[in-house]
Amino acid sequence: MSRKHIYSLDATACSSSPPEADEATHDALDFTLPPELEASEPPEARGLGRDGVRLMVSYRESNCIVHTQFREITQFLRAGDVLVINTSGTMNAALDVLRADGTPLALHLSTHLPGDLWTVELRLPSEHGTRPFREAVVGETLCLPGGASATLHTPYATDRAALPPDGPVRLWVATLALPAPLHDYLTRYGYPIRYAYVPRAWPSRYYQTVYATELGSAEMPSAGRAFTPELLTQLVAQGVQIAPLLLHTGVASLEEHEPPYEEHYRVPEETARLVNAAHAGGRHVIAVGTTVVRALETVADTTGVAHPGAGWTPLIVTPERGIRVVDGLLTGLHEPKASHLAMLEALAGRAHLQLAYAEALRERYLWHEFGDLHLILP
Repeated sequence: MSRKHIYSLDATACSSSPPEADEATHDALDFTLPPELEASEPPEARGLGRDGVRLMVSYRESNCIVHTQFREITQFLRAGDVLVINTSGTMNAALDVLRADGTPLALHLSTHLPGDLWTVELRLPSEHGTRPFREAVVGETLCLPGGASATLHTPYATDRAALPPDGPVRLWVATLALPAPLHDYLTRYGYPIRYAYVPRAWPSRYYQTVYATELGSAEMPSAGRAFTPELLTQLVAQGVQIAPLLLHTGVASLEEHEPPYEEHYRVPEETARLVNAAHAGGRHVIAVGTTVVRALETVADTTGVAHPGAGWTPLIVTPERGIRVVDGLLTGLHEPKASHLAMLEALAGRAHLQLAYAEALRERYLWHEFGDLHLILP
């Protein structure tokens, strides 16, 4: 197994800790991300398999950090541990649209709301990708490919009182008029959402996990992208339980670092049972992605017991709120000031997060959905 350096394969045997972070330059919530560390293409385009990306394993109690490849994740999970995955599939959620005056825009579908409404974001193409377009107006109808249209009804916000009067709007509540069923239409005319750090388009298969079962996410639940069928089989063979849930992700907000909006989730009874049984047996519950943390923590009671449930979750996990049922987290590396870092801090603590991110920067890990991964363990 190839590693640049190992502080310990076993947190209890750790005899040394990684170098201390410089808090002045590597604050976990505000650090400098060099552009060359933004993964600009899938690992397959770099000659790697899905599971060939790098993996940083950090033990929060001892501050031990291990550098390895993702395919070695089996060495860090034990029989009886429960790995909880999000089986939501990624839609072709971006569409080319025209305003009535002929201005070309990109429409990003975010969340399918009750009543066949949508939250959507308009973005203006530029030489450096796209940026939010904030000049749309209430009642505006946009022309979509194939004779379809989208009508903007009202600005979207979970807290309507927080909307500035007559201010610029990023997300809208809209209706779509489509000539075909949604996913048939998106298969023909849509494409995956991407941002400026991914300069070229990639087919939709690069934006799916191997275990996706139900299309519905605007952007890929990317923490699980590196799993392969073979790797999942190895984990099951060594006694690791794989438990599914569903949470359809909305659009990210790379420019504003806004907290996540309400998202639809479904936690099956069997998944809740496996989570509770793992804790009763002294094993760990490992969430694959921040979406899984959000769903599991939504159905957890104050005693740390998980319950089955489905609906819409507004939950934002912060250090003040804390973590109730998740013991570990597999996640990508998040941008400076990203709201997801508050969730990581709730799990790992500020000091450990600073150490880990300083180490990721020092070892030149790659960020974003096509980048490397971070496994946080107790």
